[in-house]
Amino acid sequence: MDNEGVDFAFVAWREEGAWMLAAPASAADDLKSLQDFARQRQGESGCVAFVSVADEFFVCIRVQGAKTRVMLSDITTALDWPLAEEAAEMLGVDLDDIEDIDGVEPAGDLTLLADYGMTHQDIDLLCSDPELYPDEQIGTIAARIGFAAELTSLLDVMSPAGR
Repeated sequence: MDNEGVDFAFVAWREEGAWMLAAPASAADDLKSLQDFARQRQGESGCVAFVSVADEFFVCIRVQGAKTRVMLSDITTALDWPLAEEAAEMLGVDLDDIEDIDGVEPAGDLTLLADYGMTHQDIDLLCSDPELYPDEQIGTIAARIGFAAELTSLLDVMSPAGR
């Protein structure tokens, strides 16, 4: 993935009951690099990594031990964005199968945050809402799971005004 279009990327995990967040030095060269960065920060119950791209979509990766699960907020973006195409490949989705999809359709493991209280339906509704941008969707997830304040602080540091 070229970093053009990446809004932000980060990994969140819990240590001693507190949420910790870290951003890779670069936005992430590709999903494999983000997964490797996440694998080093698994904490108490694994970790979740997010990358938001061009106000179009986000990818969530859940790493728990050797197991990795992936969710793409809109599978149709795989036709236009290399990072989304990489996520589709990780999910085993053939791009020919998505050419006729009309509208937003999340793909992958929509249960990857269930142990944090986010159901399949919650994720589906959130990703399918045409009024929300990916940063707002990720912010909603962060609020529901409990790391909204930490995410706000991290994004403030990552923004050009915060540097």
